[in-house]
Amino acid sequence: MDKRTVIDLNSPRNIYKLLFPYMRGLLKYFFISVLAMVVVGFTGPLFASLLKPIIDNGFVEKNMDLMRWIPFEIVSLFIFRGIANYINEYTSAYISNKMVQAIQRDLFAKLMMIPVSYYQENNRGRMMSRIINDARGITAAGFDVITVFAKDGVTVFGLLIWLFYLDWQLTLITFITIPLIGWCVKVINKRIRKLATKSQNDLGYVMQILSESIDGTKVIRIYGGQQYEQERLEKTNRTLCSLAVRRQSYTSIGSAVTQLLIATSLSIILYIAANRAVHSGFTAGDFMSFLSAMLMMFDPLKRITNMSAVLQTGLMAASSVFSFLREPNEKNSGVKRLSAPTGDIIFKNVTLRYPNTEKNAVNNLNLTVKQGTVVALVGESGCGKTSTVNLIPRFYDITSGELTINDINIKDIELESLRRQMALVSQDVVLFNDTIANNIAYGAANVTESDIIHAAKAANAWTFIENLPDGLKTEVGDQGMKLSGGQRQRIAIARALLKDAPILILDEATSALDTESERLVQSALEELMKNRTTIVIAHRLSTIENADNIVVMHQGRIIEQGKHAELMDKNGRYAFLHRMQFGEK
Repeated sequence: MDKRTVIDLNSPRNIYKLLFPYMRGLLKYFFISVLAMVVVGFTGPLFASLLKPIIDNGFVEKNMDLMRWIPFEIVSLFIFRGIANYINEYTSAYISNKMVQAIQRDLFAKLMMIPVSYYQENNRGRMMSRIINDARGITAAGFDVITVFAKDGVTVFGLLIWLFYLDWQLTLITFITIPLIGWCVKVINKRIRKLATKSQNDLGYVMQILSESIDGTKVIRIYGGQQYEQERLEKTNRTLCSLAVRRQSYTSIGSAVTQLLIATSLSIILYIAANRAVHSGFTAGDFMSFLSAMLMMFDPLKRITNMSAVLQTGLMAASSVFSFLREPNEKNSGVKRLSAPTGDIIFKNVTLRYPNTEKNAVNNLNLTVKQGTVVALVGESGCGKTSTVNLIPRFYDITSGELTINDINIKDIELESLRRQMALVSQDVVLFNDTIANNIAYGAANVTESDIIHAAKAANAWTFIENLPDGLKTEVGDQGMKLSGGQRQRIAIARALLKDAPILILDEATSALDTESERLVQSALEELMKNRTTIVIAHRLSTIENADNIVVMHQGRIIEQGKHAELMDKNGRYAFLHRMQFGEK
């Protein structure tokens, strides 16, 4: 068993162990910050200690020699405190943001390494929320809480020392409330943690709705879905609002109970202190210093108790982040390198079943794709065409059987080497919010502008690119929204042409083009396919009539294969689909 799977991510101790590596390079700043916190923390007790001589020597005994120095001491103390506080806040901000940066880097790297199946099985909004929100929320558990506990903890500790010095019996009374406060915090924390978990999930759902609303804005408008989407978001937001209010109410109740316990203790202490001032040697300076120290403890204790809620939220964010970081990567145990030109692609009794499903997507498939040939996969929607093609670049691993390229099992081939030999053009064009040039040259190294132009011309894209004001430097916008559908498709084809890979995967690559552009691009693709192994997922049968082998699939199985004329003569499934598509009897 993988050692990572047995770590309890609900344990704060384990969370901090996992957070420590992010602090390792920042320990110098951390120690500076802690030192500054200690200095700031001790200025409170020092100020309280100054009150005793001010009252006793200044106001009671009228000793002006001492009083001349007191103002300078107070000013110096607060200058020192201000400098230390600045150092603390600066280093704290530096550490927090560096930690967020490192965590987000690792989260994004993990996104690039997890299996493709993870994206289909998990909520996209939750994944985005994990990187954006949880990575920042994790600093609450990682550093912000430490800051408060260190600075305010030192203040409380220093004030307690001073209080013990003034009157240890009175000070012991303050400890009566500590067990009650601890019990209160423990009860509240359990409830807050449950609410924090629910809030994180709902926040991910909100981001999912927003993402879908932006991506699907045209569909939403044409089908009048604005009100539905608004209500969907409102419903989740109401839940989030309710959770936030409930969480705050628990925090406030815990804080109020804690403050009430502290105030009760303080009232008892003040009553006893006043009696001692009247009947014993407890001076006015002692009383004022004791009272001030008690009052100065109030805010630090309040912040410390409030930190429990922040800690629970931060720990839930940390648990979410680290559970994701511990997801298994794509299986990449292969060590062999695949060099161009590649050999035949052979499916041997290949079966694929997706996780949590009962039906095979690909069923005992046997197929040979000869090097340099064009093989088209046809069949109704859901017959297994895309699933079959997704096995070649190992987007999914086969459940049983064997898939080889050049007589090498693809599981034995290093993933980067395998995918370097492939180019993909899909129906769902993916363009990045960058320039046309960078989209065409995506992933390619050492390409020149002339290489990009050549690929653009071959894909029939140069005619519109050169007429744009910024040419190749034109920004395509989010998902290429500044370009038409046909233009986006031609940019994607140019990207595949530039890669010049020996294996080409085309998912109806010409489907978004007008008639004239389709003719030109189809001609360019046919030229590109020469001496290359090409697998085409075909929807329009007119585009694959010249394929070397047409494979007809049904329910994950091959039911017939051959050339166009042969299959038409058989008068089987392919002939039926062809007649249906072309309206023939």
